[in-house]
Formats: sequence, structure tokens, C-alpha cells
Amino acid sequence: MSAPAPVPLMENEVMTRRSRMVALAAGSAMIALQTAPLRAEGVTAGTTITNTATVDFRVGGLDQTEVLASDSFTVDRKINLVAVGVPAATVTVSPGQTRAVSVFDILNSSNAPLDLALQVAQSSGGAGPYGGTDSFDATNVEIYRDVNDDGALDAGDQLITYLDEVPADATLRVLVVADIPLAGRVNDDVAAFTLTAEAREAGGAGSLGAAVTQTSGANTSGVDTVFVDGAGAGDGSRDARFGVAGSYTVFAASLVVTKVSRLISDPVNGTTNPKAIPDAVVEYCIAVSNGASSATATNVVVTDTVPGDLAFDTTFGIRINGTVNGSGECLADGTAGGSFAGNPVTITAPLPDVAANQTRTVYFRATIQ
Repeated sequence: MSAPAPVPLMENEVMTRRSRMVALAAGSAMIALQTAPLRAEGVTAGTTITNTATVDFRVGGLDQTEVLASDSFTVDRKINLVAVGVPAATVTVSPGQTRAVSVFDILNSSNAPLDLALQVAQSSGGAGPYGGTDSFDATNVEIYRDVNDDGALDAGDQLITYLDEVPADATLRVLVVADIPLAGRVNDDVAAFTLTAEAREAGGAGSLGAAVTQTSGANTSGVDTVFVDGAGAGDGSRDARFGVAGSYTVFAASLVVTKVSRLISDPVNGTTNPKAIPDAVVEYCIAVSNGASSATATNVVVTDTVPGDLAFDTTFGIRINGTVNGSGECLADGTAGGSFAGNPVTITAPLPDVAANQTRTVYFRATIQ
């Protein structure tokens, strides 16, 4: 058998060109991006993100060694934090109340751990954040870490001045705890304040880190720092601080006490136009009134010592829980109650709770000596 005829050169050139075309078609670049998974606060600062392009191709119908090209950069640090009241409202307190609690959530929405320095500054006048006008300062103000996140001051909660090593995207609850003065406090008095969180460097557990510094100038190859926080109460935007306004609003009883007397009878005129002469009978009326939109007054007790020139009317006794007429005099609708003792006689008259816009009375009689 004779050997096959040689292939003309021109046909070889055609096949070579076809092989190159196939290699180019099969070797179209395939690019795969390799990134870390995203979380709510973004990719963690310091993460290296590498982008690698892979090119596969053939020559003469045969797979060739792939060609790679890569680029890497380091994720910079974003400093962002937010503080909110829980709920966003004033805290109602009573005059003289101790350990009144305001609840706040503080979120480290940065992409790196932080220490957070905490500070409470009391307002000095002006409008309160939830209505009313700032009119007094609370006392003994402290900040606690709400360990069990229940919004109440418990035995296990920790007295703090900063939050230590707060992870990225973590929310921690804190309590502002204060005492409310008793003297001079009336209904709707407001004590306004601002709780401010400031970003500090983490990395040293058990101690407050140094102030965070924002990177200036062009992006570097390392981990740069950028402030992205918004403006809070009492602070500006992009300052690594965030303030939230809070207030205590007094809800107090607004009691007004009046005392009037009227002549019931005298030994000459009887009950017709009686005069204040010896052996005349006088009735004392004590009215306790609570203002509108006020807190209910509880455990109300009226005491009064009868002057020595009068003889307490033990037969009539003490009447409580009645009403008054337009002149502030007691109407004859009270019921027997209270007690009396001593010389001179002192009466003691407990009253039922006095709600807002309500009046309760105590009245008794005595004879002029």
C-alpha cells in the first residue's frame, strides 16, 4: 500500500487558523469575585478582599495552563453608633422618688469592635425633649448596664461609665438611674438630660480605650478610619459621638387645703344669725382638693389641734369625706370617722384617696368657752 499523499501547505494553515479560533472561543475569560459574606454592619474592618480573574484557553485543540490575575485591598473601618430611648418617651416620676430608671439601647453599627464611653449631662432650662420646660435637676445620677435586658434595675446590673469591647453590630441596653428631689416639685416639672456615647478604641479588655482618630488624606493600604455617624442630641454628624435626649416628668398631686369656720348657734339667738359669744357652737370645715390632671393623693391624713379657748364637741365627733358648697363650707353629707385625743384635743382624720379634680372634707364642732 502506498503512503498517503502529503497535505498541501495551504490546508495546514487553514486548520491552524481554525484551531486558534476554537481556542479563543473556548478560552473566553471567566471572572470570579471572592468576597466575605455581608453582615448588617458590613464587611469587618481589616478584611482583605481579593478579586481574581481566571483565563482558560486552548491551542491546537489542547487545554493550556490557565492564566490568573489578582487584585487585593483591605476593608477600612467605619465608625457609626446610635442611641435610642426605650421607649422614646419621658419617664413619669413622683416627688421624692429614688432610683427612677430611664432605659436606652446603644448600637455599635460600626464594622469593628469598640469601647463606648458614656456620659449624662443635665439640661439647664429650655424645652424638654418630650414636652414641658426643663425646671430642675435630678440627683445621684448613675449609669448601669442592664445585664438581663429587662429594662429594670436589678441586683445583677452593673454600675458603669463605659461599655467594654462592644462587638460590631451589637446592641447593649443601659439604664440611667436618678433620684427626684421632693422639695418644691410640682406636677409637670421636667428634668431633661442627654446620654451620650462616644466611640473609643477597643482591644484592651477591662479599660476604656483611647479616642478614635479619623484618617485624613488619601486611602492607604492599611485600615483607615472613617466617621459616618449622624447628628444626635447635642452633637454633630461624623464626630464619633451620638447623644439621645431623655427626661423625667413629675406627676404629682396638686393639693390645696382650705379651712373655714361658721357659727351654728349661740345661747341667745339660737340658729338665727348666731354670734360668736361664749357657749356658741362653731363648726370648722377643712377641705382637701386635688388639681385637674394631677396624680392621686394617697394616705391622706388631716390633723388639727383645737384651740384651748374651745371645747371639742365629742357628741358631734368628726365627719369625713363630705363635699363643700360654693362658699367652701362643708355640707352635711360626711360620715363619722377619725379620732381625737389629748388636752388640748387633737383630731386625726384619715381620708380616702383624693383623685384629680376631687375634693374631700373633714369637719367638726366646738363650743366657745
